[in-house]
Amino acid sequence: MKEIDVSKRTIGVNFNKQNEAEIIVWSPIAEQVAIVFGEEQIELKQEDFGYWRAQSNQLQAGSQYKFLLNGKDQYPDPASLSQPEGVHESSQAIDLKKFHWTDTDWNNLPLAAYIIYELHTGTFTPAGTFAAIEKKLNHLVSLGITAIEIMPVAQFPGNRNWGYDGVFPFAVQNSYGGAEGLQHLVDTCHEKGLAVILDVVYNHLGPEGNYLSAFGPYFTDKYKTPWGN
Repeated sequence: MKEIDVSKRTIGVNFNKQNEAEIIVWSPIAEQVAIVFGEEQIELKQEDFGYWRAQSNQLQAGSQYKFLLNGKDQYPDPASLSQPEGVHESSQAIDLKKFHWTDTDWNNLPLAAYIIYELHTGTFTPAGTFAAIEKKLNHLVSLGITAIEIMPVAQFPGNRNWGYDGVFPFAVQNSYGGAEGLQHLVDTCHEKGLAVILDVVYNHLGPEGNYLSAFGPYFTDKYKTPWGN
């Protein structure tokens, strides 16, 4: 598979080639923004168009952090890649480039060759994890399946959900195995000749753990949905 340069991601916490944390958050309504992790607090510098930025050698992969807005309230990162303790708690900095991919020869299948098995990670196996799915892949291949479609995995409240109440679009559900677990599942699928499709939800966020309004005008009242904003 062609390597994706995840360092091109422009918001959240990302690690450059020097292993420095590059921290960017969009909060046009804030007057002051800081990142808080452990005993440390680093002020972000205001830039154009509502962005705030900082760099740090102290924030390491695995560190948990929140953003402090206007010196008062702390919130998880809207662009978090990991919420190890759920939607209300601290975000976790992770370096996706650390994963060792083995699928460099993978090429997507012709569209006509797709025989798709849609699955829900939380109910496909008793364990409800990406790792548990891997143990069932040979069975799917024996059925003639050529691709799996995974129902939404964006972080949602609790451990089990259909996936349509996600509130962190970049964070993979912690109870499923997180981003690293999803990377390993995709790599294993490709090893077995299976393509992977991800079901995503971009038209709303769920009602619990949605703190985006504290950062900026993310939402509109023009449209209504019973499932959140």
